[in-house]
Amino acid sequence: MAFYARMPFAQACGMGLNSFFFVSFILPAMLSGSDVVDGYQAGLVIILVSGLVFLILSLTGLRTYIAKALPDCLKKAISAGIGLFIAFLGFQNVGIIQDNQYTLVQFVDINGALDNGTFKEIALPALLALLGFLTIAVLEKFRVKGSVLISIAGVSVLYYLCTWTVPTFDMGQIGQSFKDFGEIGITGVFQPQSWKDAFTGPVIGGALSAVMLVITFCLVDMFDTIGTLYGTASQANLLDQNGDPIDVDKCMTCDSVATVAGAVCGTSTCTTFVESAAGVGAGGRTGLTSLVTAICFAICLFLSPLASVVPACATAPALIYVGVLMMKGFAKVDMDDLRSSVPAFLALIMMPLTYSISNGIGIGAIAYTLITLVTGKYTKKDIPITIISILFVLKFIFVTM
Repeated sequence: MAFYARMPFAQACGMGLNSFFFVSFILPAMLSGSDVVDGYQAGLVIILVSGLVFLILSLTGLRTYIAKALPDCLKKAISAGIGLFIAFLGFQNVGIIQDNQYTLVQFVDINGALDNGTFKEIALPALLALLGFLTIAVLEKFRVKGSVLISIAGVSVLYYLCTWTVPTFDMGQIGQSFKDFGEIGITGVFQPQSWKDAFTGPVIGGALSAVMLVITFCLVDMFDTIGTLYGTASQANLLDQNGDPIDVDKCMTCDSVATVAGAVCGTSTCTTFVESAAGVGAGGRTGLTSLVTAICFAICLFLSPLASVVPACATAPALIYVGVLMMKGFAKVDMDDLRSSVPAFLALIMMPLTYSISNGIGIGAIAYTLITLVTGKYTKKDIPITIISILFVLKFIFVTM
């Protein structure tokens, strides 16, 4: 992404797709009494095949064509939907938004935390995160450079002062991680048994199930990436005159290569991740941003316990602030035309509510297709979005995710 596409987008394994990976490959192996390593390595083969399909679609330009085929209302709503999703992640990760058995979600229960003696563990991080968010807003209002980093550092210090604790370091797991990587991870897709298990073994359920899983991973990764690219490129003013990300074809190719490389290295589907918007929000505009991110990731392979020094309440404000920045894209949607406003709204709201960028795009695409058909506005240019809608309908019916 840094040297070929030269864009400020970072990549890692998708946080929805890795859960789906567990449910599709690891859990069935556990339930059937098989070796979970066999399920894991069979899953890596499926990821590798889906990555190769991505790569072919990217090199032929089909992925770029699909991305550009999205109606304008969805392109504009994607950025805002991702912003809302990112903000929701920030609120949820630090406990500002909590589970509720009656209403599903609620604001942090400060009174309850005071009563049961869990204020430090539950309410304090949420309040510090809100303070950090407001700090970013004030610093940005005064145009202070590095406002996000200042907030992260300040809230981290406050957290340890208020809880009267010191960070702990456990370096013992690093050696085991590298041992597992060498013995199980990077060798997985090179073993004939893994390929046999992927297409004939009891873990996945046969060749037909394997093909459906490949298609599902392709579909979800494609639209997760498309959504992230449009959202972050819009925030960074890196769109061309047609409203499409600059060098979107190169970005798609980079994403495909990441999926293939990830499968070889033993991880679930890699994708251009939505938190790239944090780097864009801090001013990242070129491949230097992705290069620095990659270097930091490489360092963290050896210093991962140090990452625990920064508490969630210090990083959550950055995610919430990025959500604010990205919401402005929705103002460009034509709210007077229901053929635009309804699909855009559904894409916006369904991303956080379904915890999936691709689901939001899919539901918006289905709504756009149906409204266009019923109102008699359907033309030849709507055929690609119709095909996309049909694929999502099939996904929602046949795949639980």
